[in-house]
Amino acid sequence: MASSDSDPKQPHFYQNVVVMRHGDRIDSFEPLWTSTAARPWDPPLVEAGKVRAFCTGRKLRNQFGFPIHRVFVSPFLRCLQTASEVVSALCAVADHQDDPNDMSSQGTVIDPSKIKVSIEYGLCEMLNSRAIRLDVAPKDGDFGFNILQCESVLPSGTIDHTVEQVYKELPQWQETVEGARARYPDVMKALADKYPSENLLLVTHGEGVGAVVSRFVQDADMVYEVAYCAYSHSKRPIFFSEKQSFTAEDFVGSHEGQVGITYTQRNRESIDP
Repeated sequence: MASSDSDPKQPHFYQNVVVMRHGDRIDSFEPLWTSTAARPWDPPLVEAGKVRAFCTGRKLRNQFGFPIHRVFVSPFLRCLQTASEVVSALCAVADHQDDPNDMSSQGTVIDPSKIKVSIEYGLCEMLNSRAIRLDVAPKDGDFGFNILQCESVLPSGTIDHTVEQVYKELPQWQETVEGARARYPDVMKALADKYPSENLLLVTHGEGVGAVVSRFVQDADMVYEVAYCAYSHSKRPIFFSEKQSFTAEDFVGSHEGQVGITYTQRNRESIDP
């Protein structure tokens, strides 16, 4: 973060946005899970996925040189559970921050005032049969998300009920692939514009992470793998005026800020995580 009164071209703040995929989902490990599930389109994490999410949150806290102020999360259960673990790691009080025996949020003491969390429908899974098989999708197209039930998965005391969602409802079922891929970076920018003085974490799906990489990482071409809990880090300079309005340059993601993501660069070899 840098500021200067003498140089008007010097940004007042560098806003950081991290976009993360959820952890390991149960139907990738237990193929028969969907046959008996009440909500086969909304799988939870396996225990290893919760561990991965918690450890990723700890990594973000220890390795980034900036704090996360606010978290936005897709309403799908796997993302809510991922966000819960990551937020718990980010909010762990000093005595519990680096205990190697802590592998999940269970038993972790947190300070919920450190981060505020909100659910954002615009970060949801790509709503078409490419991402959600027709045999598991709800027949009437109603995914049945209840905001209060979604919020109950998240750490107590972290929910910000004052936030106005970018998407007031889910996208229409059978949205186009192109439409979904445009949606994710558009929602990212809209959320960042709402909170220009804060660093954000967005917990979403693999398609969302890939779309953000394609939009903001220079020369990124085809994204062909996004691992569980992979994340993309982008930042932009913010310039505040005396009236508290602001201007901002475009987000830019460095190649070093893409973790767990494999993609090709234009006219170059592939970039591996």
